[in-house]
Amino acid sequence: MAGAAGLVAAMTTGGDAVAARTDRAVRGGGGGEDRFARGELRGVWIATVANLDWPSKKGLTAAAQEAELIAHLDRAVEHRLNAVVLQVRPTADALWPSPYEPWADCLTGVQGKDPGWDPLATAVREAHDRGLELHAWFNPYRVANHTDPARLAASHPARRNPDWVLPYGGKLYYDPGLPEVRRFVQDAMLDAVRRYEIDAVHWDDYFYPYPVAGEAFKDDAAYERYGGGFPDKAAWRRDNVDRLVREMGERIREVRQGVRFGISPFAVWRNKATDPAGSDTRAGVETYDDLHADTRKWVKEGWIDYICPQIYWHIGLATADYAKVLAWWAATVRGTGVGLYVGEALYKAGDPAQPAAWQDPAELSRHLTLARDHEEVGGHIFFSAKHVAADRIGAMARVVADHYQDRVRAPR
Repeated sequence: MAGAAGLVAAMTTGGDAVAARTDRAVRGGGGGEDRFARGELRGVWIATVANLDWPSKKGLTAAAQEAELIAHLDRAVEHRLNAVVLQVRPTADALWPSPYEPWADCLTGVQGKDPGWDPLATAVREAHDRGLELHAWFNPYRVANHTDPARLAASHPARRNPDWVLPYGGKLYYDPGLPEVRRFVQDAMLDAVRRYEIDAVHWDDYFYPYPVAGEAFKDDAAYERYGGGFPDKAAWRRDNVDRLVREMGERIREVRQGVRFGISPFAVWRNKATDPAGSDTRAGVETYDDLHADTRKWVKEGWIDYICPQIYWHIGLATADYAKVLAWWAATVRGTGVGLYVGEALYKAGDPAQPAAWQDPAELSRHLTLARDHEEVGGHIFFSAKHVAADRIGAMARVVADHYQDRVRAPR
């Protein structure tokens, strides 16, 4: 399993990213309609939270940070990928000069400190120049990977609005049950949509937090205030997340036409034993019940443009077989018009802690071969960039050799 500068600074630093690209017939084409044939999505996540992928460590110079970012983009091109999913709002902070939230601490090591450049503007420009789409990855509710608000930047909205924040499982979260929180996090993310020519807004699997044994998410006050019309707290929580998703999709379309909205959830909506409509799995987490994320509904209602379930399991796993989960998602999106991409666990390939299937360099390639039997599958996204670079046992190289002989443009 794997997610504020002043307004004047925001308007000046990010200006070049707002200007329309010249001569580009398609998003991510980088040079016109005929540069590549239309094909599948081939993406890679670039995680910034806790410096997982980039920057490699906090406090690098702006030039060093930019050089590392460009190296990731060049590597994507070398592997014949066509999209990067860059995490630009890892912990309720920003990788652009946002008037809503402070600079991310993964850049300088000090939340709120100006890194001396605009990473999102550079990423958009450099990705498009290489024929790569740039999907901006945001985490709506996570505030910090600790529980001490005093460690946040003084300007942080969570410090200015302490009633918005709840500690849980050693982390801080915005309370999804507060309408003002829902509006604020949308506004903060839409600032990037409005000012940068990103190709998609991308969310990962964090909605209500993953359950922690013996600990309660203490949103009783919000439930008492806003939950009167619901049969129980779980239904109210699901409605809160539904509203966030539906409203965000509507607002993205209002702000900038052509920007897609995609979500990459944990791959099990519900087990069949829980719900006959669920997948033939026995997963310990079900997004509907545990994260209060009704991922199937979002697809059926057409609130999102694509879904990218994190099918981070191998073919034949007893509790969650990649093949069975893939088939369930293919059936779920069929006829909806919602795109289906598959999140792939490249990080498991060659990890000695993983079972035998992940020690085989061909496991991931078999995933792509299997996906060809499902016409609904429009591509794959690999977690994550540092594992593309390391490629411990050559699993990514095998994918490229078997499936990515030529570069193609992402589907629209």
